[in-house]
Amino acid sequence: MIGGELAECHLTPCEAKEVRLDVDQLTLASPDPFGTSLKDISMQVRSGEIFGHCRRFRQRPEELMTALSGERLSGGAMIKAVRTGGGDLNPAKRRALGLTFVPEERLGRGAVPPMSLAYNALLTGARKGMVQRGMIHPSVMKTFSKNVIERFKVKCGGAQSVASSLSGGNLQKFIVGRETMLQPKMMIVAQPTWGVDVGAAQLIRQALIDLRDQGVAILVISEELDELFTISDRLCVLAEGGFRPRSSQRRPRSNKSEPG
Repeated sequence: MIGGELAECHLTPCEAKEVRLDVDQLTLASPDPFGTSLKDISMQVRSGEIFGHCRRFRQRPEELMTALSGERLSGGAMIKAVRTGGGDLNPAKRRALGLTFVPEERLGRGAVPPMSLAYNALLTGARKGMVQRGMIHPSVMKTFSKNVIERFKVKCGGAQSVASSLSGGNLQKFIVGRETMLQPKMMIVAQPTWGVDVGAAQLIRQALIDLRDQGVAILVISEELDELFTISDRLCVLAEGGFRPRSSQRRPRSNKSEPG
């Protein structure tokens, strides 16, 4: 029960444009004995499209996320970020090129638990006027945080609430909202609606579609196949460290899922 009618997501036809993320033969061994090594992954994500990656159940996306975010260097594999840089760029340089990230792990990677929402906004949004000439501007980061809270209907005590005080679903809304409102050129999201209620899930999905309509290139990694059918222009299956043969194909320009 959400106390009202459930809004529908609207995915209208949109021509993809220039390549924003270019990955060429990415191979990377997992440092986790229970992780999955990446094997010769090549893909392109273009402006104005949502590229959905359906991962196998319980296969964690950390290896791919850390490689694309720059947290782990790719060991020689070419990752061209926003077509203006190439090779191994650290997270700060990738963000400077317009990439934003929503990891699956909220506390510890998506947000710092004991810090306020305002300061969690500062961590990734410093270039949005929150830091000028080496000085932090609290009023700017608080205003930004309040806008995220209002737009994404985050239930909390305000911008000064610490991240660990929020429920998992509300923290997810804040993190997705923060990265969305940084006006990215490319966005990478893992499990965007994990743990949120059905109304919030629709809000997040529509926010991603709106970004795509504005020309943002979006990569979504999820095990929710229905979600990917709803919001994706293209789909592929990521399993055992690589793409399944013939798994990547353009889906019809429709908001309705197709069988098979």
